Amino acid sequence: MVDYRHWRRIVKLDPASPVDDVRLAEVLSWDLDAVVVGGSGGYGAAEVLALLARLRRHERSQVPVALEVSDAAVICPGFDLYLIPMVLNSSDVAWVVGHHQAAIKRYARVLDWGRVVVEGYCILNPDASAARLSRARAGLGVDDVLAFALLAEHLLELPIFYIEYSGVYGSVDLVAAVREVLVNTRLWYGGGIRTGDQAREMGAVADAILIGNAVVEGCAPLGPG
Repeated sequence: MVDYRHWRRIVKLDPASPVDDVRLAEVLSWDLDAVVVGGSGGYGAAEVLALLARLRRHERSQVPVALEVSDAAVICPGFDLYLIPMVLNSSDVAWVVGHHQAAIKRYARVLDWGRVVVEGYCILNPDASAARLSRARAGLGVDDVLAFALLAEHLLELPIFYIEYSGVYGSVDLVAAVREVLVNTRLWYGGGIRTGDQAREMGAVADAILIGNAVVEGCAPLGPG
């Protein structure tokens, strides 16, 4: 299995927000450890497969590509890893385990568990489409977020705790506080990274940063690889 534990800089590509070949080449020239394909919806398996094909054709095709499965209908073969989000601060149990159980019931016979990695999501931007879709209780204080982080590591033993601000640059102090309480669970941060300074700042307190909005907005928060 691809060792995601050493990933530090990740680009997240949303199949519902396609970029042209020139921009895709620019993004893939950055100093990256991996690409994650995923978003909050508005796309199907055809769009996912088309994007995967474009990534595999690129000269940097050796970069690992993971599919974040927010909808079982978009599961496609060919990815190095499959990231399964559990929205820990959702008020709807379906986003914690319900959709997951249904997907396993459907795909259990063909699942390669060696390629499956679970992310414990904590969505903290109440205006984000991901927060609305998952009914996340996004207005949490630091103590609540720390409790979710500890729950992820010690009760659920999740490999990844993902702080998601989804388009808005979040609190560095909060991310740093979460980093202090996690030992084995990796801390991923996503949201609002549009400049090199922001990438370095969040990269100093999180194990990995994910860059998404900057791709379609034309920003370049990472230098060439």
